[in-house]
Amino acid sequence: MASYLARLGRFAYRRRVLVLTLWLALITILGAGAATLSGPTAETFSIPGTEAQRAQDLLVDRFPQAGGGAEARIVFAAPAGQKLTDPAHRAAINAALAPVRGGPHVATVTDPFQGAVNPAGNVAYAQVTYRVRANALTDADRDALAEARAAGRTAGLTVETGGDALRKPAGHGIGEVLGFGIAAVVLLITFRSLLAAGLPLLTAALGVATVLAGIHIGSGFTDLSSNTPTLALMLGTAVAIDYALFIVSRYRHEVAGGRVGIEAAGHAVGTAGSAVVFAGLTVVIALAALAVVNVPVLTQMGIAAAVAVTVAVLIALTLLPALLGFAGSRITGTTARPDSPAAPTAAPSPTAGVGVGERTMGRRWVGLVTRRPVVTLVVATLGLLALAIPALDLRLGLPGDELAAPGTTQRKAYDMLTAGFGPGFNGPLLVVVDVAGTGDPKAAAEEVTTAVRALPDVAAVGPATINPGGDTAILRVIPASAPDRPETTDLVHAIRNLDDQVPATVLVAGTTAINIDMSAKLGAALGPYLSVIVVLALLLLTVLFRAVWVPIKAIAGFLLSVAATFGAVVAVFQWGWLAELFGVAQTGPVISLMPVVLIGIVFGLSMDYEVFLVSRMREEYVQGATPADAVADGFGHSARVVTAAAIIMVSVFAGFVLSTDLMIKSIGFALAVAVLFDAFVVRMTIVPAAMTLLGRRAWALPSFLDRMLPRIDVEGESLATSRR
Repeated sequence: MASYLARLGRFAYRRRVLVLTLWLALITILGAGAATLSGPTAETFSIPGTEAQRAQDLLVDRFPQAGGGAEARIVFAAPAGQKLTDPAHRAAINAALAPVRGGPHVATVTDPFQGAVNPAGNVAYAQVTYRVRANALTDADRDALAEARAAGRTAGLTVETGGDALRKPAGHGIGEVLGFGIAAVVLLITFRSLLAAGLPLLTAALGVATVLAGIHIGSGFTDLSSNTPTLALMLGTAVAIDYALFIVSRYRHEVAGGRVGIEAAGHAVGTAGSAVVFAGLTVVIALAALAVVNVPVLTQMGIAAAVAVTVAVLIALTLLPALLGFAGSRITGTTARPDSPAAPTAAPSPTAGVGVGERTMGRRWVGLVTRRPVVTLVVATLGLLALAIPALDLRLGLPGDELAAPGTTQRKAYDMLTAGFGPGFNGPLLVVVDVAGTGDPKAAAEEVTTAVRALPDVAAVGPATINPGGDTAILRVIPASAPDRPETTDLVHAIRNLDDQVPATVLVAGTTAINIDMSAKLGAALGPYLSVIVVLALLLLTVLFRAVWVPIKAIAGFLLSVAATFGAVVAVFQWGWLAELFGVAQTGPVISLMPVVLIGIVFGLSMDYEVFLVSRMREEYVQGATPADAVADGFGHSARVVTAAAIIMVSVFAGFVLSTDLMIKSIGFALAVAVLFDAFVVRMTIVPAAMTLLGRRAWALPSFLDRMLPRIDVEGESLATSRR
């Protein structure tokens, strides 16, 4: 493999004008397509195979007027000691609702005085239903809600609004720019050259532009979540900078060892590029495997992010060596031309550029770690396990108004409804009754209504509404408990089990039911998903390193990293530790989608650092170093670059913590701490300690596997042989 990639690197270096022209042409074409074909993102998602999705599909088919569009609630509260039913307050409420009723996208606005006033008479609400989804609403639609609030407050009432109609897709802000800026500083410190530091940033920008343009084109043909391009941007930027960093660093190392520019480019792509290919492949496997969960929004996010990683690999292998050719001698920070034939082209020694006796920070660290490997291994492992303890209290949920910041109108509306109507009011259940085939649909619907009222933990049941076709009825059920309570989950299951007692099929929809089904589905899929990526990565790493213990150690390290990461997420987003520092205005359950997404991405990234670090150790080993020297020399060569790569990735991910979107904020935080744990504790502490303890056994491979497995030269051994 190394020889093929080396030829590719030399070709790109030699034909740099052609390679650059082709990439720029591709980006231009995709950019034009994105400008003309892109469509809006969607905030809704489906969960195939669940009861809630069956109910939703039935509604779309038979009762389309019952839902599908955005919703808003305008909540009114009377001054202390007064009631909303007073004539003056009634007139003020009707006047406040007037601008909302006239909206072009408004389908219905309910009358608060038709069953939407609480028993005390001091809290009421109007339900606003729109004909379009939240992402299609205009500023004028949201301004009408603001006018209703202002008019009611002017009349002396407390007025707040909530619902998904108020949610705007999170845009890109200062966080991404800040992360990119920190990456630039780290690259400049690492390379001590503006040009060398600029190349990874330039290739990352071009790669991300390519992917985002493709995603925007795709949004014109299918509904894509607004989180899909954000995740692609987040991951694409981080890996693109890291992959380019490894190849540029290896190129400078080869030039320092005496190779001319084109040979240095070929050797860098053949060695570091091989590691990039396998590292990228593990990330792509982990992301593409999200499809096994069978949640379309996860599949979209996984595929988009996998494409972003693939583009980052392709740019690192083709466009980057072309740009190295344009940079010439300036990339090395020396006056000698890298293409000059005066320098010898012999392969540099295994320790070229970092002398065996040179006491760099990396060498001092690996010396400390390997001096007492057992103590290091135990302390680091126990530390990560201690950080993982909060993960035992992990609770999953979907974000709603209850997680809005306390000072926002959405959160105030939520709290007013809870105080006025009870904790279950904000989590209503939409019961869908299939009465097709029953002799008397109305009687069947009434029988279901009576049966639901008799169930425990039911606060209220609205009257059944039958569709014009007479084959489907819906009724609104208010639980007595809050949406995230076990009693509400039991109620959902109890309603679904009424099939055996009534002459109709009973289904449950609504946000609460979707949340319950989503958590159950993702929990059931977590084991198979983890098994798929672990088995595939185990096979891939066994082929790559031609060893058994190295892949096992890599996967064990991943499990430690992901457990500690879940612990940190629960501590901050659920328990509220350091919440103010990270801008978490309201703690609550961890978003249901996040664990699966996090496991996939963290697995891929953890294998990145494993491949980059251990491949250099193996390179030293196959070139004749003892196991202990291979660990020390390989770590010494890689430590500075791996450290820089990890800091860059942490910075890029941490920039997304500044996002106002809770899912993006939590994913950004989780990925930042995951890289922190995995790169610095697992890969740069546990790995050298474990490799030292294993000795030659680390590279042992049973003879039958040695005969069966293909030989993939990632260390560049064939390149060194071809030069002898």
